[in-house]
Amino acid sequence: MKIRRNDERGHAEHGWLDSHHTFSFANYHDPKHMGWRALRVINEDRVVPGAGFGAHPHRDMEIISYVLEGGLEHKDSMGTGSIIRPGEVQRMSAGTGVFHSEFNASKSDPVHFLQIWLLPSAKGLEPGYQQKAFDPEKRRGEFKPLVSPDGREGSLRMNQDAVLSGAFLEEGKTLEHTLGAERYGWLHLARGSVAVNGEALNAGDGIALDPGERLAIEGLAKDSELLLFDLS
Repeated sequence: MKIRRNDERGHAEHGWLDSHHTFSFANYHDPKHMGWRALRVINEDRVVPGAGFGAHPHRDMEIISYVLEGGLEHKDSMGTGSIIRPGEVQRMSAGTGVFHSEFNASKSDPVHFLQIWLLPSAKGLEPGYQQKAFDPEKRRGEFKPLVSPDGREGSLRMNQDAVLSGAFLEEGKTLEHTLGAERYGWLHLARGSVAVNGEALNAGDGIALDPGERLAIEGLAKDSELLLFDLS
């Protein structure tokens, strides 16, 4: 179990964008943190009202947007347009190539979200898009799949042997999880505070997990939000 502290992450401040990078991204390069298995990017982004990322290309990447606060407006070259809000998850498979833009949907309030990239299982796949709202109450005290390769339990589908699950944990409550004998993991604390196997974690902290590791998680804050990646 290797902890990646929030204040160790890369940081970019552009005025309209405040971004923290768990792994190497753009001008932030750290050869010790290039990703974890197929997981390539976890960027924690805050965008000021009315601003955002103009149309830009992607290819051969599975891109997940997870909004924590506010609304994120998405448009792409597939003809998709939507606003992603807390409780909703969006998955875009860039495949052979997609242009998209992401803007803060509000003119008065910031948007706070996670931009997550995973390498696909193969290159040159057909681009695709899904978005869905997930009931937070069904994730309370247990991990539930949000994105998976087979759409299990109503999750979104992605082109990678990986499962992204989410959980909410109240203060004083506990949660246990054990990785499969041949599965790796990454735990990201989106907000709140928890103890994992006795180690305190705060929002933005992450943990790299080796096969078979057992997690004993205790909530230390009123309502902590966790994301767990199960990776081949």
